[in-house]
Amino acid sequence: MRGFLTAVTAAATLFSVAAVADEVAVPLGDADKGAKVFRKCSSCHQVGPDAKDRVGPALNGIFGAAAGAAEGFKYSKALRRAAADGLIWDYEHLDAYVENPKALVTGTRMNFRGIKDEQDRHDVLAYLRRFSDDPSNIPEAEPTAQHVEVELPPEILAIVGDRDYGEYLASECLTCHQSGGTDDGIPAITHWPEEDFVIAMHAYKRKLRPHPVMQMMASRLSDEEIAALAAYFKDLE
Repeated sequence: MRGFLTAVTAAATLFSVAAVADEVAVPLGDADKGAKVFRKCSSCHQVGPDAKDRVGPALNGIFGAAAGAAEGFKYSKALRRAAADGLIWDYEHLDAYVENPKALVTGTRMNFRGIKDEQDRHDVLAYLRRFSDDPSNIPEAEPTAQHVEVELPPEILAIVGDRDYGEYLASECLTCHQSGGTDDGIPAITHWPEEDFVIAMHAYKRKLRPHPVMQMMASRLSDEEIAALAAYFKDLE
């Protein structure tokens, strides 16, 4: 009898191990489909060989990384608190954050409603995993580049904004946007790279972005004024 029970226990153990192995072997998502889903993220995040921090940090090597660990990137106070509490970007927490950023990290500056479709999340995380397996050897396939909403002449992007003038102009912006970078239903605009800010404002100016109030505000601004605002909000604490 004891031998029978031992055999049954061994068989059950092997079955469990096999089941776990099968579960691990099954991919959680389709990385190629995830590359397309990632376009929703690419106005703020970059990934790939030449990825840089933009409105959000570059996402190479994100799997298993500690939250708030990108050197030189200015995270929100909320994300820094989560990092101090030990948040690690494992699959479970990445999935929750992509589904609803503000539910996982209350007060985050990440102005994204989230990806509600479970399979889309699995796909985009499978895509990002490609850039985390070995960050020193990132695939050379064409990365999902940052989506540029409007192509601007180099001379506009080269304008050096006057930060003091930007502070003067910003009073109207700060009637809605929070200077501390918090999001009270209105997107935060602090710590944006200047080029991203300029592109976004010109997208409103050309009515490529749909918000009517922002379209009106942007239409009143000259190229120099937009550059000044970009310089001010970039380093606003």
